[in-house]
Amino acid sequence: MPRASRYTGRNRILAALPPEDFDRLSPALEPISLSLRQVIHDVSSLIEHVYFIEQGVGSILTIMADGSAIEVGMIGSEGMVGVSAVFGSATSGQHVIVQIPGTALRMDAARCKAAFDESAAVRMAVLRFATALMNLSAQTAACNRLHSIEQRFARWVLMAHDRIQSDIMPMTHEFLASMLGVRRAGVTVTAGELQRSGLIRYHPGQITIRDRDGLQATACECYRIDHERFMGSSQDQHLVPDRSSRSPTRAA
Repeated sequence: MPRASRYTGRNRILAALPPEDFDRLSPALEPISLSLRQVIHDVSSLIEHVYFIEQGVGSILTIMADGSAIEVGMIGSEGMVGVSAVFGSATSGQHVIVQIPGTALRMDAARCKAAFDESAAVRMAVLRFATALMNLSAQTAACNRLHSIEQRFARWVLMAHDRIQSDIMPMTHEFLASMLGVRRAGVTVTAGELQRSGLIRYHPGQITIRDRDGLQATACECYRIDHERFMGSSQDQHLVPDRSSRSPTRAA
């Protein structure tokens, strides 16, 4: 009998599975690239595939009738895009777009739902992520209403930083405005203030983190709450790799 294999990639849901469960899923996992601004799911579109992100970040956007949009969730290597499919949803309720390019493992949505129904380990891993994502969305709603643009900007940069392996992230004015729910002029002013404070370097289309500790001091309480939820109370519960214990980022 073939020996069961442990998943060795970066996705936290797959990494939480026992080898025998991963072996049952692995033949259905297709490696793909995620390009900047790629639409993964559109509102009311059929959910044909789910995506276990290994690198990069997906942004969950709510789009209004006038075309304005705001970010209500973020998914990186801690989770999957299309989680509602395992709960029986045939269509997407949100617009999901790639905000930081990377890679993912794509799987047929029906096959993923079957694995969810059949395996307690798969259910536990997916439900833990779904709960964290629901809490993140609720925290974001409160944050968008109660905190300043500067605090929210710092929080967003830190959340993205938790999910990637680089201090440099591609980001346009337009996309930042959508994610923060502000005008582009507001992004320009806020990015300029953070850059003058030495916390980031901002060029059109790119943000470089210079001082992570300073960003944490600038961010609202929501970042600490989000970070603790996603890090868990023990190493085995971590949904994202812990970057807070490394030496402070300080770019020249």
